[in-house]
Amino acid sequence: MPMSRKFAAEFVGTFWLVLGGCGSAVLAAAYPELGIGFAGVALAFGLTVLTMAYAIGHISGCHLNPAVTIGLWAGGRHPVGEVLPYIVAQVLGGIAGAFVLYMIATGKPGFDVSGGFAANGYGAHSPGGYSMAACFLTEVVMTLMFLVIILGATDRRAPAGFAPIAIGLGLTLVHLFSVPVTNASVNPARSTAPALFVGDWALGQLWMFWVAPIFGALMAGYLYRWLAESR
Repeated sequence: MPMSRKFAAEFVGTFWLVLGGCGSAVLAAAYPELGIGFAGVALAFGLTVLTMAYAIGHISGCHLNPAVTIGLWAGGRHPVGEVLPYIVAQVLGGIAGAFVLYMIATGKPGFDVSGGFAANGYGAHSPGGYSMAACFLTEVVMTLMFLVIILGATDRRAPAGFAPIAIGLGLTLVHLFSVPVTNASVNPARSTAPALFVGDWALGQLWMFWVAPIFGALMAGYLYRWLAESR
């Protein structure tokens, strides 16, 4: 598959993840009387990955996440020469998704992007007020487990055709656990996109949502290679 098509697929997929996932958090989570809440937002993120896995998985692998790309490289599943182009496509796609969401959200009088715009944070900007250490640990462990699910579900020895379901449900579970802690990242591109529109504290805390997911992904990649190694 030409690199340009893989790049475009990752752009479109990450666009959908940010628009659908963050859009559900911004527009529908606390909607008067009928808000979808944390569970609805978690399901929305899972559905974006599940739907895109079937739509573009055969084109680019449907990473939609720099941590996933790096974790798959560490697990021996992705060529090193494609790591940076994938990450660029994912970040740009996420920003495009956040831009469309911003244009929609600001169509309502009184909307204020400083209210969060689904940005990730710790300390005073954690939904539950969790410390930086607790948030860092959450992002590392949740990304690690998410990558183990991805690596296992896409293993050639796993049942064929079911990987998108396992991965989508895995991301849903990750969000059910971590939305109250960090607003759930496990994805540097997803974190970067809304942070650019919020600015201020969101950009100041963005480092964690690159470092922690990538650290967790690297651990998962090497762990799964050891677990699944055939002797």
